[in-house]
Amino acid sequence: MKLKKKVFFNLHSWIGTRLSILFFIVCFSGTLATLSNEMDWLFNPAMRASPQESLAPRNQILKNLKEEYPTAKFTFWMRPDEPYLSDIIYLVEDGERSYVFANRYTGEIQGQSQLTIQRFFRDLHYYLFIPNNIGHFTVLLFGFLLLISLITALLFYKKWWRKLFELQTGKGTLVLFRSLHRLVGLWSVPFSILFSITGIWYFLERSNINGLSDHVNPDAPKLENQVQADPEANPSYSIDYDRAVAIAEAQIPGIEVGDIIPPGNLNSPIYITGTSAEPLVRQRANRVYLDPVSYEVVKVQNAAEIPTAMWLNDIADPLHFGAWGGLITKVIWFLFGLGISSLILTGIWITLKRNAIKRKKKKRRVMGIWSYINWGIFLVFIGFMYEHLLSSYNVPLSSLVFISAGWLLFLFLCYYIFVHRLKKAL
Repeated sequence: MKLKKKVFFNLHSWIGTRLSILFFIVCFSGTLATLSNEMDWLFNPAMRASPQESLAPRNQILKNLKEEYPTAKFTFWMRPDEPYLSDIIYLVEDGERSYVFANRYTGEIQGQSQLTIQRFFRDLHYYLFIPNNIGHFTVLLFGFLLLISLITALLFYKKWWRKLFELQTGKGTLVLFRSLHRLVGLWSVPFSILFSITGIWYFLERSNINGLSDHVNPDAPKLENQVQADPEANPSYSIDYDRAVAIAEAQIPGIEVGDIIPPGNLNSPIYITGTSAEPLVRQRANRVYLDPVSYEVVKVQNAAEIPTAMWLNDIADPLHFGAWGGLITKVIWFLFGLGISSLILTGIWITLKRNAIKRKKKKRRVMGIWSYINWGIFLVFIGFMYEHLLSSYNVPLSSLVFISAGWLLFLFLCYYIFVHRLKKAL
């Protein structure tokens, strides 16, 4: 029995320390992503909107957008679930993409940005900016590791349910941190299970195991009546969006139209999504496709009627990021995300101090190869991040300086806590 407990402990410790830097970045970036829309609201006044009783007509917003950017076209019209945020319109002009913020209540175009905080942290959490699916699967691997870490912890902590309210103090820093690590870990169990299971689901979806991705992410329907496609045409500005929204609302009772993807050409349908009375699901669970010429309904997907696998796929994001219940659930998810992230930090500190005490007794110092692996992968994804920010987002120098300052702060805190403070604690 003791041998098994030691095996579980060693596995738990190995996951938490050997992969510590990446583990922390994945968890902490996901934590920040839960409130990234609110961070955008806080730091970018152009994204703020004061809720009113009525919405501005979509065509009015389109008219204002066209006046501001007459030669551009937009590829995605996002209406966030948060009523205090402006619409975010993905604009392409001269081959460069940007985000334009339109007040959904007044129709006013309030500003533009090359990148949003929400997009930065979602990209970081989704794939670490590493291309070719390598980043995606690197991140998704931690869904399995989080679950293994949780199971092994519960197996080697004897009668853990009795320690839900136990915090040992006055017995030294190491005992305090071990007790705090256990206490936070126990209270975070439901969220660790949720994050790991949704992470594993993402892995299965991206791997398309047994055709899962094909089943839950059906292709847009093809139009039967083909028209000559003009490569110079800009159909995104020619659509009657008020008419399209009204038709979509008639197809799914109670739907509140949110995001719209305009057709790339007149041979592609208008793609409309929105929220309905169906709980938990994201906007994409409700879909209406319209012919951009005749406005005939091409296909309808009602969230109340979708198969189980599609329903599971459409609740994964709201559950993973806590968006299903609005700001209250997002704050709860954020706090427990901080707790899980802190488990990695306290776990590192406990292991490093324990090993440092052993080394002090043996009068030698050993540098583990895994520290080089962690920092090596860190440098790789940082390189890809800057390349992506410059080539795909064309972010200005001020944004690069701000992002760089954040990473420098991260590196400084790593050194201060795990090197400087640890030496002083010995």
